[in-house]
Amino acid sequence: MSEVANKERAINLSQGFPDFECDPKLIELAHRHLAMGHNQYAPMPGILSLRETIAEKIQYLYQTTVDPVHEITLTVGGTQAIFTSIATLVHAGDEVIIFEPAYDSYSPCIELFGGKVVPIKLKAPEFTIDWQEVNEAISPKTKLIIINNPNNPTGKCMENEDIRQLEEIVEKNRLYVLCDEVYEHLVYDQKRHLSLLSSQILRQRTFVVASFGKLVHATGWKMGYAIAPEYLTSEFRKIHQFQVFCANTPIQYALNDYLQDRSVYIGLPDFFQKKRDYLFDALQHTKFTPLHTAGTYFLLVDYSQLSDQDELTFAKRLAKEHHVAAIPVSAFYQDGKNQHLLRLCFAKKQETLARAIENLQHFK
Repeated sequence: MSEVANKERAINLSQGFPDFECDPKLIELAHRHLAMGHNQYAPMPGILSLRETIAEKIQYLYQTTVDPVHEITLTVGGTQAIFTSIATLVHAGDEVIIFEPAYDSYSPCIELFGGKVVPIKLKAPEFTIDWQEVNEAISPKTKLIIINNPNNPTGKCMENEDIRQLEEIVEKNRLYVLCDEVYEHLVYDQKRHLSLLSSQILRQRTFVVASFGKLVHATGWKMGYAIAPEYLTSEFRKIHQFQVFCANTPIQYALNDYLQDRSVYIGLPDFFQKKRDYLFDALQHTKFTPLHTAGTYFLLVDYSQLSDQDELTFAKRLAKEHHVAAIPVSAFYQDGKNQHLLRLCFAKKQETLARAIENLQHFK
């Protein structure tokens, strides 16, 4: 859809990246460490000072102790951390439960290592997990459950009852969990992100993946990390070492310095909620119906009042005729499930969102 946006000169609310710059202080820190000569290989797990800063952040936010030496590994973005976690756990014939709509890297990674994807389809507008359906999907071959919390594309966040149900399933069946928490700092309405790191039961059998790109508005830096108990991290690093060896050295130093100021992540929910609320309210003056989003920087819209076309066809039409690019939610389902929904990214400048709304208001 980004290609379509470029071709049609459309306002790009499709791909999930900000169209504004990151903090100049962070750019200055990157320049400083480049000039200081931090340009050679970092230690394979990442520089220790940054891992210690991540551990301090986790302790502050979730009152959970993580060992920075043996349980945190810096990666080349969240997607590499997801790939390597799946590579660590999934072998030929293993079954992996995912929840659709699902981030598009999960299934190909599972299949690459010979695993079988077992999708649980969540339905609009609530996208709630039916845990009885999950129980029924488990077989003797089930190895892993993949969770995305907050969820891309739905914006749904797990509740305490979801975590309790997951704990029960994991403990009963001795399963592993991969929790993609790259939007952990983008949770709204004064609610607290419920990280699986806070669960003593899940903590021992879970990889938690996070992203600096979402945290500091620099997706092109491709910086993330994975947290897991030592016995899993040890296996993860055996793959990580020969996959990328290490992540970008000067950027690690810059991020460590930048994150000494906790307001960097404490202020993110308010920053993005203002954008969410602006887009949600403005859409009320169009024929598009916005769905509530509790987290991420995505918002779903229902276009069923405007057209019966399938989501991909309608998304292309919207980009061509009204110059707004969006993602069809059907792209996040293996079977292309159509629910007349599009995903809009609101990690954009105010003027970008305003121009998009003006175009959408003209859609009759």
